[in-house]
Amino acid sequence: MTNNNRNINNIFYIFVISHLIFWTLVPSITNHNLPLDTIEALAWGSNLDWGFNKHPPMSAFFPEVFYQIFGSQDWAYYLLSQIFVLISFYYVFKFSKEIFNNNLLGLISVLLIEAIYFYNFTTPEFNVNVCQLPFWSATVYYSWKIYNSKEVKFSDCFLVGLFAAFGFLSKYLFVYLLASIDLLFMYLIFINKDRKFDFKYLITLEVFLIILVPHLIWLNNNEFITITYGLARTGLEQSSVFDHIKFPFIFLTKQIGLLIPFLVLVWLLVKKIKFKFNFKDKKLLFLLFINILPIILMFLTSTVTGSKIRTMWMTPFYLFFGTLFVYLFQAQINFKKLKPFMVGFIFLFFLSPIFYAYVSLSKEDKRTDYPGKEIALKTQYAWNQQFNTKINVVYGNEWNAGNLSYHLQSRPVWEGIIVREKLDQLKDYMCLDNVCVGSR
Repeated sequence: MTNNNRNINNIFYIFVISHLIFWTLVPSITNHNLPLDTIEALAWGSNLDWGFNKHPPMSAFFPEVFYQIFGSQDWAYYLLSQIFVLISFYYVFKFSKEIFNNNLLGLISVLLIEAIYFYNFTTPEFNVNVCQLPFWSATVYYSWKIYNSKEVKFSDCFLVGLFAAFGFLSKYLFVYLLASIDLLFMYLIFINKDRKFDFKYLITLEVFLIILVPHLIWLNNNEFITITYGLARTGLEQSSVFDHIKFPFIFLTKQIGLLIPFLVLVWLLVKKIKFKFNFKDKKLLFLLFINILPIILMFLTSTVTGSKIRTMWMTPFYLFFGTLFVYLFQAQINFKKLKPFMVGFIFLFFLSPIFYAYVSLSKEDKRTDYPGKEIALKTQYAWNQQFNTKINVVYGNEWNAGNLSYHLQSRPVWEGIIVREKLDQLKDYMCLDNVCVGSR
């Protein structure tokens, strides 16, 4: 059994390393420029703060760390995305092995989610959604440790608070997971009376709030701009009565659609759909609360407010769907007949990067076709003809100005939209199209 478990662990590491190599190399080779969200993150990172006009700070912090190490090497930011994906896969694998006490079922749980669009095709673009992934999976894992342990450990509570804060500082929608976990423990303590309240639970809240304090101060000083932006993206202000039906229906339809490849793999795995819910099953209860309840809460948000839920917002919500479905159908899995499942998995594993490469090479009007390097060279040449100083500040929108900030060797700091008063304070400056560059 020990040798078998070691072999399965090796297969897992081969899988994640292969995933990393494919999804780092393919976009590095086929894309001419980094995607929009990654350029935005790099623009924010050039002028790090505790928040930005669209999002909290974590999605800008990590690209800036990589920029300080690798500079303007596009492959590094595709690698960064895959590192985040792989960490989340690791925690899913670790969690699943503990749920099943079976390494093979743990491996299958991870292989299943490779079929979900969010964990392959969209991963080259490092953004707030990808940034949440390792923190989402780690928060679930250490919440499980608290849930499943007879004695609540300080370290587990501390780590839940830590990763929960990092996740929230990646994107506010992380609160849907936190609310689901809180509701689970409230149900166990106050309704089911499965356990008594332990004051160590408060450690998670204390750590969470302490880490959030600088961002909350920034929010207050900046008129809660990120929350205003998020609400604007939902279309809440323009919602009509019909939107309370239309948008939830669209939301559900899209979720079912993106899960089709995943469900096909599940079907290849079990062939016979047969299960029953036992709500006294503590493992099943935990899986339902971390998988289904966050989606229900999101659906209710759309229904009650009439807001539009964008598909990419759901990126971390399905990380443990493989574990849930394997748990429901484990009695129907025939370990001697895994060949159809593996054939389906391998087909999807290679199909996704091939399709990504095809789209990247065949379409010429994408953000990743933007001539960012060429524009930076022309801007630098035009600057050198007029000034002897170094470009160290750039103004304009995150895309145009962000590309200059990223591609220019001097790494000018991005300072937002063009403002005449700020330009007048510069020693030298020059404006081209939608951007202005200058020297202090």
